[in-house]
Amino acid sequence: MRDEGIVTTVVEDIPELRESGLIITDIETLPVLAPLAKLFQGSHYRMTNRATLVTRIKTADGIIGEAYVGDEDKSLLEIERIVHEEIKPNLLGLDAFRVEECWQKAFPVTFDILRDRRIGLVALAGVDTAIWDAVGKALGQPLWRLWGGYRNRLPMYAIGGYYGEPLGTIPDEIGFYKQAGLAGVKFKVGGASPVEDAKRVRLAREAAGPDFAIAVDANQGYTVVQALEFCSLVEDLDIAWFEEPVRWENDRRSLRDVRMRGGIPVCAGQSEVSPAGCRDLMEIGSIDICNFDASWSGGPTVWFRTAAVAQTYDVLVGHHEEPQVSTHLLASQPHGTVAECFHPDRDPFWWNMISNRPPLINGELTLSNSPGLGWELNTDYIDQYRLRRD
Repeated sequence: MRDEGIVTTVVEDIPELRESGLIITDIETLPVLAPLAKLFQGSHYRMTNRATLVTRIKTADGIIGEAYVGDEDKSLLEIERIVHEEIKPNLLGLDAFRVEECWQKAFPVTFDILRDRRIGLVALAGVDTAIWDAVGKALGQPLWRLWGGYRNRLPMYAIGGYYGEPLGTIPDEIGFYKQAGLAGVKFKVGGASPVEDAKRVRLAREAAGPDFAIAVDANQGYTVVQALEFCSLVEDLDIAWFEEPVRWENDRRSLRDVRMRGGIPVCAGQSEVSPAGCRDLMEIGSIDICNFDASWSGGPTVWFRTAAVAQTYDVLVGHHEEPQVSTHLLASQPHGTVAECFHPDRDPFWWNMISNRPPLINGELTLSNSPGLGWELNTDYIDQYRLRRD
C-alpha cells in the first residue's frame, strides 16, 4: 500500500510470530529530499540537494526500529524500490535478533551486475541500521554500549572548505565551526593546484589557531606527484590526516606512496564497498585510518567486520560523515577516531531532523543511554521535505 510518501506492506498472519517477540512484520520507508541553500563543490563533484531514506522496521510486539542513511538524491526512489521489492519479501517473518541472518537474506540485492552495487548496499544499510535500532530498543540498551561500549562520547569535526566559499570566507567559516563547539574541520582540497590549495589551508590554520584540528580531503583529486607537493607545502600546519589524496585508478599503491613519503597520516576507505576492499588497503600499507562508510556499504553489521580487520592491522577507524550512525559505531570501538558532520547549510538533516541531538561540549558529542540509536526524529521536518509521488 502507498499513501502520501509512506510505502508499507503489512503481514497479517505469519506462523513464526509465536516464536519470538521481535519478528519483522512490516517495513516502511520515507524518502526525504531537501534543497541546499547554495551549491557545494568538492574537487570534482557538486551538491545541490541533501537526500536520505528513513526506514522503519516494525515487529510483532510493537517495537519499531527507525533509521535514516545515505545521500543519494538521483537514485533515492530506486533505493526505496529495492527495499520493498527485493529486501522486504526476504525479511518478513524473520527474527530481528538474528541480525546476521537478516543481513544475509538481504545481501542478494548486490548481485545484479548491471546495477551500481552501491544502490543495493544503501538500501541494505537502511534496513540493517533500523534492525539494530529495534534490537537495542528490545534489549533496553544504547547501540554504543551494545556494540562494544568503549566510551559514550567522541570528538566531532565539520566537513568544510568547499570551493567557491558557499559558507563565507575561510576565516568566517572556521569561526562558525569554533563557535558551534566543534573540535576541528576536514577541509576540501584537490580541486585546485597544490600551491593554491596550500594557501587555502594556511588561511584555515591561521583562523583556527593551534588547538583546532585540521584534516584535509582531496576526494581523489590529485596525482601522486601533486599530493606529495601539497604535503611539502603544508608540513608546518599540523595536518591531522590526508584523506583520499590520489586518483582512483591505482589508488592502493598510490596511497601507499603518499603515506610513506608525505609525512601526513593517510585516510581512505569510504569509496570501498566491502571489508575485503578495506583489507587490501591495509595489507599493502596504504592507510593509517580507514573511514569505511556503513551507510554506503551495507550497514553496521558489515562495518564491524571492517573494524575488526583494522584492529588486527593497527589501523584506526573513522566513518565518512553520517553522524546519526557513526557516533554509535565509533564510540563503541577502542580504535575509533572522530565523528564528522557538516555545516547546517550543507546537511540540514543532522541539525533539523533529530529533535534530541545533544549539544557539543569542548568539541565532543556525548551519546545518551536511550535504547537503540536513541534519536527522536522530527516528523514535522520529515513531512515538510518528504519526496511525494504523483
